Amino acid sequence: MEQRQVGKTGLMIDSFGLGGAPLGGNFVDLDYAQAADLIRTAQDAGLRYFDTAPWYGFGRSERVIGDMLRGTDHVLSDKVGRLLKPGGVDDPMQYGMIDPLPFHVVYDYGYDGIMRAYEDNLQRLGLDRIDILLAHDIGVFTHGDENARHFRDLAEGGYRAMDELRSAGLVKAIGIGVNENQVCMDALGIGAWDVFLLAGRYTLLEQSPLDALFPACRDAGTSIICGGPFNSGILVGRETWNYATAPGEVVDKARALARVADSFGVPLPAAALQFPLGHDLVTSVIPGPRNAEEFRQNLEWSRTPVPGEFWAALRSKGLLHEAAPVPAGA
Repeated sequence: MEQRQVGKTGLMIDSFGLGGAPLGGNFVDLDYAQAADLIRTAQDAGLRYFDTAPWYGFGRSERVIGDMLRGTDHVLSDKVGRLLKPGGVDDPMQYGMIDPLPFHVVYDYGYDGIMRAYEDNLQRLGLDRIDILLAHDIGVFTHGDENARHFRDLAEGGYRAMDELRSAGLVKAIGIGVNENQVCMDALGIGAWDVFLLAGRYTLLEQSPLDALFPACRDAGTSIICGGPFNSGILVGRETWNYATAPGEVVDKARALARVADSFGVPLPAAALQFPLGHDLVTSVIPGPRNAEEFRQNLEWSRTPVPGEFWAALRSKGLLHEAAPVPAGA
């Protein structure tokens, strides 16, 4: 498995990792045994990089990942910014969750909240370390008008907590895990971050970070982990984008991409998985398969040959940013 370096840390992670949202029952009915089987299948295939968060099933994803990683050689990213408090929610499906643990979320990006979340995460995981610590879902996409307050808490206290954990060697890298470019740009102004986990924004469907964010990250020495390489499913034939029904223009572009892929005999999901790794800032791509069979399919797609002519055809039709690098050896 190819490995790439996270920022300037020296920490190496797999270029193909496992996203842990489905392991907590987010948008999929997956029980503990099925989640464990999925993780075991990834481990058997040689994967050592896994991502999780308290948000995924209100702790369910962390519990099964911790059980399966305990005593193994692995790299783990986990997230802070949400504390889990006793007492479930009335309608878990409003959060896209099936059978979460009996907790609810309290947002806290301040110094004490980040430290508490870090310690709580370790206890749910049953592990003695987290390698990459990410402030989760800071930004207008999640918080709307409340984001100004949350971002101020991160700037005035939360970042200091994360930096102290890094300086003490308790975590190897720090960053944020988000769905939008602007908050990454804002974050660069408040501290020195090793990595941004950016979901759905640098994909075969859209490459908006190339214009401002990626140049700024290069200057700062901040690398990128690409979550959501299928843009919530639109690039594997579903009709969802950004966790909701895809608008018409997004559907049209996905269909145009699919037509070009079909003309070259390339599975569109294979191109989607491989495309982000063409950029040298991208450290890893982490799809979130919903079961072991989906993982095996993703692994096959990640290794499917994609000819250079395919990428050239996309660019000639205006379907790929003119400055977007394509995978080496295409």
